[in-house]
Amino acid sequence: MPTKRRRKVRPLRMAMVIAVPVLLVIGLIFGVRALLSPKKEDTADQPEETTEEKDKQEETKEEEKKEQKVTVFLTGDGLIHESVYMDAWNEDGSFNFDKQLHRIAEIAEPYDLQYYNQETILGGTELGLSGYPVFNSPKEFGQYMVDSGFNLVSTANNHCLDMGFAGVSNSREFWNSQKNVLMQGTNTSQEEYDAIASMEVNGIKIAFVSYCEHTNGIYPEYDYEVNYFPGYEEAVLDKIRRAKETNDVVIAAMHWGTEYSHGVNETQTWLAQEMVKAGADIIVGNHPHVIQPFQWIDGKPVFYAMGNLISSQLDNDNLIGMMAGLDITKTEENGETVIKIDHVRADLHYTIMEGVYPDLRYNIEVIPFSQLNDEILPGYQEIYKTYTDIIKSLDSNIEIGGL
Repeated sequence: MPTKRRRKVRPLRMAMVIAVPVLLVIGLIFGVRALLSPKKEDTADQPEETTEEKDKQEETKEEEKKEQKVTVFLTGDGLIHESVYMDAWNEDGSFNFDKQLHRIAEIAEPYDLQYYNQETILGGTELGLSGYPVFNSPKEFGQYMVDSGFNLVSTANNHCLDMGFAGVSNSREFWNSQKNVLMQGTNTSQEEYDAIASMEVNGIKIAFVSYCEHTNGIYPEYDYEVNYFPGYEEAVLDKIRRAKETNDVVIAAMHWGTEYSHGVNETQTWLAQEMVKAGADIIVGNHPHVIQPFQWIDGKPVFYAMGNLISSQLDNDNLIGMMAGLDITKTEENGETVIKIDHVRADLHYTIMEGVYPDLRYNIEVIPFSQLNDEILPGYQEIYKTYTDIIKSLDSNIEIGGL
């Protein structure tokens, strides 16, 4: 019986037999991966969606937390003696106060709010200019200060009635004509007396009040003419409370204290505490014509007396004045508003002049201690330490310098 021949398996066919199952497995793996992986167009869209979501999240965060800031500069008395305005007087009848105060104006210029006390009434030349003891000053001094950026001005002081109601009226007319300037202290109507002076700066609402202790025995024609505090303390506190209800920050200028004394008296300390309780956030004092200490009261800065900004008095005590700076920050987050006052700092300036009493002094200029030398003021460094120690004598938690 013939034997069957065994058919040879060709190599190509063998390879196909092996390859087909392998290819099927590989295809199955890639197919599953393709089903589970995102399409190319989906992957391309993904970064755009993520960026948009991040932008929205950042916008939401910005809406939830909003921070605004106001910087404040404070200084002392504009005490315009006859020597001061005569030194500034030009033959054409104009006045050049810049040669006297340009260095201070340059320091104050970057600040949003700039405060000083107009110690002498701006009755103007039409009422006749005069110096000590019954003052009347040129309106040009006020104009210079406004042009330099000063926009918080106190007029409640012991010389504000030196020219009677006519002086108050002339002064008020001048200040009312200035845009974006808050003047408080003297009034020509009950409405002006009752009004709460305020402005909004960088999204922060600022209220300003000003009061004085006396007017050298001169009595006003009208009850509303001057903002007194003796006997009206509760009315002062009530106005601060009302101001705080509609504003973020209340700044109070107080004309108080013992003249020519570096010590703070009981009236000042008591009233300062009550004003802070009522809602005052910053208190700046004047009148002694010398500097007095700084103090924090319940987290609120109190400068009891800044001394003279400018004068022609002759004693070093009166020629050394204080200037100060601070920051107000308003933070709004999750429906809550927080006001913070920090970076509180102080420094000193000195008034130089030529001539001696009783003659008119001349070449009057106010120079920051940082710009002094021993030729201008011998021993100025030791003097600087003596007077900065006075600033810190009640509370050392204040930066010296940095303006």
